[in-house]
Amino acid sequence: MAQQRGPSQLDLFTGAPVEAPTRSRSRTQPVAPAPVEESLASLGRELPTGIYLGTSSWTFPGWSGLVYDHEAAASQLAREGLSAYSRHPVLRTVGIDRTFYGPINAEAFAEYAEQVPADFRFLVKAHEVCTLARFPMHERYGAHRGQLNERFLHAAYAEEAVVRPFVEGLGDKGGPLVFQFPPQDPQVLGGPARFVERLHAFLSALPKGPLYAVEVRNEELLTEGFAQALADVGACPVLAVWAHMPSMGIQARRTRALEARALVVRWMLPPNLGYEEARARYAPFNRLVDEDVPTRDLLARACLAAQRRERPVFVTINNKAEGSAPLSAIKLAERIVTSRTTEGSQRSVAS
Repeated sequence: MAQQRGPSQLDLFTGAPVEAPTRSRSRTQPVAPAPVEESLASLGRELPTGIYLGTSSWTFPGWSGLVYDHEAAASQLAREGLSAYSRHPVLRTVGIDRTFYGPINAEAFAEYAEQVPADFRFLVKAHEVCTLARFPMHERYGAHRGQLNERFLHAAYAEEAVVRPFVEGLGDKGGPLVFQFPPQDPQVLGGPARFVERLHAFLSALPKGPLYAVEVRNEELLTEGFAQALADVGACPVLAVWAHMPSMGIQARRTRALEARALVVRWMLPPNLGYEEARARYAPFNRLVDEDVPTRDLLARACLAAQRRERPVFVTINNKAEGSAPLSAIKLAERIVTSRTTEGSQRSVAS
């Protein structure tokens, strides 16, 4: 598959290019960060180092006043928004999803890295051909629809097309490299036990160094063997807050997530909505519509538990989790800071 060049972001779910700009760049007001109140700046200073909160992407016009100083087209935000996004006091990471639909080269990754500060980190999805045993019956797969995928868990392909560009382009700004396994028939994977064997061999063959993370969307794959395979190679499970997976707490226990090199969480959907329903309900993603306080509290506890173990934490949040990913990140940061302060006070009293 030909590599896609340039830093333009693809649509979050379809992989289609964002709309073409309607005005020339010379006539378009540059994107800058939204004004920051002192309370938000203070929250950013109090959020512990090593806890990276962020969103699944950055190309949402509805974030004007929250992340950006004015409303801009998604196409302009794809080109210019990342620098402004990375200056938000709480947003320390962001997902790059376009790489799930097709690999990009090191130069494209480097363009992203140049736009953010040194302590910013990217969560990057690996190309889906690494994690699809059989191509779905979707028109975008063309002649491959329904066919078995020869590059499924193919380490040589992953190293050349995914890992090397990621390492060379992002350097120290590379966070988790996520191999996301979409929902698929476990029997096509060979069953849970065979899947674990193949996954272990695949991860073992990849270059050492990057923070590899694995996300599965089939509950039956969350076995003891899966947890042991990840631990053996130093990879992290991804806790997926998603409608068709068990609760984050159950996932954490089954995968031993708090014992891994890092805690990696993707907060995506409420349990009662699909993507299209959530999109229609929450657009333009500028306010919290359905606050999920239990998930937020559980996330905050998990973040602090990982921090006590001196593990880095990466949490990316989708607009469709509560209605507005930046506002969800702020609320989560507030909960982390408050809980940390309370824990500190309790320890002081106990001592």
